[in-house]
Amino acid sequence: MKNIVLLLTIFFLSFVNAQDKKQYTFKESNATLKINNDQLFGTLTVPDLSKKFPVALIIAGSGPTDRNGNNPMMKNNSLKMLAEALAKNGIASLRYDKRGIGESKASAIAESSLVFENYTEDAKSWINFLKQDKRFSHVIVIGHSEGSLIGMIAGAKATKFISIAGAGDSADKLIKTQIASKSNQQINDLTFPIIDSLKSGNTVKKVDPMLNALFRPSIQPYLISWFKYNPQTEIKKLNVPILILQGNNDLQINTQDAENLANANKNAELLIVDKMNHIMKIIDGDKQANLESYNNETLPISEVMTNKIVSFILK
Repeated sequence: MKNIVLLLTIFFLSFVNAQDKKQYTFKESNATLKINNDQLFGTLTVPDLSKKFPVALIIAGSGPTDRNGNNPMMKNNSLKMLAEALAKNGIASLRYDKRGIGESKASAIAESSLVFENYTEDAKSWINFLKQDKRFSHVIVIGHSEGSLIGMIAGAKATKFISIAGAGDSADKLIKTQIASKSNQQINDLTFPIIDSLKSGNTVKKVDPMLNALFRPSIQPYLISWFKYNPQTEIKKLNVPILILQGNNDLQINTQDAENLANANKNAELLIVDKMNHIMKIIDGDKQANLESYNNETLPISEVMTNKIVSFILK
């Protein structure tokens, strides 16, 4: 009988809390950032509030990932869902297409000239853009995957920083780990010296044609610029409240990465989200179900994660 009463009490309190928790309506509008002769484009999601409210800059991950978390091969709308969840809780956000991606395609920089700093400087410019909007009380940076490192470097200009599925080691180490886990010693012997050379800041003139996808000459300047950043070093520089979020069902980044980041800064708070994968969705099935979620635009993102982000921003 006591157990039944307890269950009914928990249910009642949960119901009351759900009823009391106001869900705001919101509007979306286009945002344009002008940098010299270039233009970058994004989406501003704003709750219907008359008083000032916080705004989050959402930075997407690597490759051709657009403002919504999608790429030409997959559509999961993970970042769009995050923006909508924040807006319903009274938090605005701006998510944007990086240079060369989506609507910002015209602002692409030639591959041979592109460096990691192009992305970090763009993020800083977006933060300044948001700071000029009088509707917003303060700016938070949320970086997902590679966007975590970009956000760390830009985050000194914000009031809080949130990392979702961010790497805890420099990219050269991550690439070595990924190659070693999926290849034989012969491939390791071919690729590791190239990675070591790029890590030292030196390009490699002779690359086996079968490795061009990773190490073609035109992409080497970008890899050199990327490899020099260690996320643990960068996050240590931040003097703002930090939230580190990581799923334990992530096929690309593991919980040790999150722990390394959290241990690097005394201001960091860590949450490991059970069953959450790399694109912030809860997976109960096997690896195949995990992979299939990358192309599932209806599967929701983790509510545990969004609730934690909301409470962190609003506290």
